[in-house]
Amino acid sequence: MSAPAVANSEFQRLYTGRLWSVMSWDQLAAFWQRIDPAAGWYLYSVGVSPAPTFASTEQVSAFITEVDALLRADHRESYCGIVYTDDLESPRLVKIYDPNNLGSSCGSSKNQPLPGWIMSRMPPENIGPARPAPEGRRRWWQTLMGVREKDS
Repeated sequence: MSAPAVANSEFQRLYTGRLWSVMSWDQLAAFWQRIDPAAGWYLYSVGVSPAPTFASTEQVSAFITEVDALLRADHRESYCGIVYTDDLESPRLVKIYDPNNLGSSCGSSKNQPLPGWIMSRMPPENIGPARPAPEGRRRWWQTLMGVREKDS
């Protein structure tokens, strides 16, 4: 088990601070357009150790495309409401909740689910899984990030 994250790190301040919800699907499409894939983004799949380096421009672009498609396919609502950010115009941290593990993402529950994925402009800290990611999500992430399964 890893040591708890420093509560006053920039990542923790943003992660636990006030975030804005991207409410509509049109707002989400516009939000993705404001993200510069070459700006130095870390991509973190909660439950997988955070990468120590920035994702490539290609990885960030592919992630945005693929996570957008996943959210639209799996979150069959007339609204988005499962993407949160510290700043809708110039984000530094984006929390994306997995539509298949929502519970209550608005914070009214004692057992608020962890996001499925985090995009961060600063190195992310392991926030640990409440439970292991489902096998399908793990494979999706590995394929997206170009991670190969170790030979058994």
